[in-house]
This record gives sequence, C-alpha cells and structure tokens, in this order.
Amino acid sequence: MLNGTILEMIDLQKHFGDLVAVDGVSLSIGEGKRHAIIGPNGAGKTTLFNLLSGRFKPTRGQIVFRGRDITGISPYRISRMGIARSFQIINVFPQLTVFENMHTVLMSKHHIRYDFLRNIRRWHEVTRETNSLLEQIGLLDKKDVAAGFLSYGEQRELEVGLTIASDPELILLDEPTAGMSMDETRQAIKLIDRVTRGKTLVIIEHDMEVIFSLADVITVMQYGKVVTTGSPEEIRNDRRVKEAYLGDY
Repeated sequence: MLNGTILEMIDLQKHFGDLVAVDGVSLSIGEGKRHAIIGPNGAGKTTLFNLLSGRFKPTRGQIVFRGRDITGISPYRISRMGIARSFQIINVFPQLTVFENMHTVLMSKHHIRYDFLRNIRRWHEVTRETNSLLEQIGLLDKKDVAAGFLSYGEQRELEVGLTIASDPELILLDEPTAGMSMDETRQAIKLIDRVTRGKTLVIIEHDMEVIFSLADVITVMQYGKVVTTGSPEEIRNDRRVKEAYLGDY
C-alpha cells in the first residue's frame, strides 16, 4: 500500500451475467482527500460503491482499507471498521422524529441497548451528542419533526448527518444532492464541506458545481473503467473528458 493511502482498489471487476459493470478498476484514495468519481449513467460508479461498502462481492480483484483486505466482507463489518456510506435514495426512518433517527444511530455506535435504567448515564451522554450533531447539520430546530415531514433537502441533510454520526474515517456519499434545487444544492455543499473536514471523502455526483466546489481529486469512469484521474484543473482541461462528459463546463 502506498504511503498516505487509506483505501486501495486493485483490478476490481463485477459481472452481472454477461454485463461487466466494473471492469478492472485500480484506484488509490489518499487519506484526508476529497475524491470525486464522475461519469455518465451506467459508468459503474454506484456498483463500485456497492463493492466498497460490502453490498456486492467482486467477481475479481481486491479492496484494501488501512492495509487490511476487506474484499467481500459484510456491510456490517465494513461499517464497524470505519467506512460509512449514503445512498442515492433517501435512507432515513420517515416515521421517526429527526431526533430519534440520529439517536438510534448513535445508540448503535456506542453499543447501548434500550434499557433505560441500566444505561441512564450513557443515555444522557448520547442525547447530548445527538443534539450536538443535529445542531452541526442545522436541524436542531426540527428535532421533534417526523423525518417524513421534512423537505426533500432537509431529509438529505439528515441522511448526511446519519452517515457521519458513527464518526467514520472514510465517508462514501452517493449523489447527495440528487433532486435538489439550486439553493438546496448550495446549502448541501456548505454542509458537506463542514462535516467532512479532516476526514476522507469519496463522492459520486453529476452536479459539476458540487464536484468542483468540494473535490481535491477527480476520477472519471466510463463503461466500468477508469478513464483518468487528476486534480480538478487537470480534469477540467482534459480534452477527452470535456468531449465525453463535461462539455463547456
């Protein structure tokens, strides 16, 4: 493993019958970097995330996190190792309040069962942590609102909060601004920038304003393969990428 690399993908492949969704991806993610993965629909980006988070097992290849081979292990174990992931589709508990959504995740993080009398001191500690996180993501004033009654942008903000609640070392965000208005997107950029400082972020996005606002490194995928990786400026000026994806951006 290279110095400063937190995650390494080595010749990753994922086949679904005759379809090759990820085709020989080798990629290193630098610790503390914000690494964006872009590409057209069907490029294999979300399948790659599913491999990294343990939802899919690769057909071939290896995934190494902090020097440890995590290829094919369960999502639960990967989460416990310090990798957290959000999804394209909102993944909150709509019937629970904002507070209850966050509190439940933090109770799990601290391995606390819902036995109030036995865990009353730790319960209060988690309650304080819950309120602190809700304040950080700007939803403390909505703590008693059922998550299903939040606006779309607020639900996305809550999901980002739930993703970072376990204090992961590596955060995987899958199109966190999908479906947002321009104002919501700009608010989300500020939130993601704030809550991921000092951590490693890998983000899939179609919105180029989000990518160029957040990313230190950008990887372009097409047809399941890595086309190129570089700095935002290098990607912006890459003729192949402009023709295939960026256009006049």
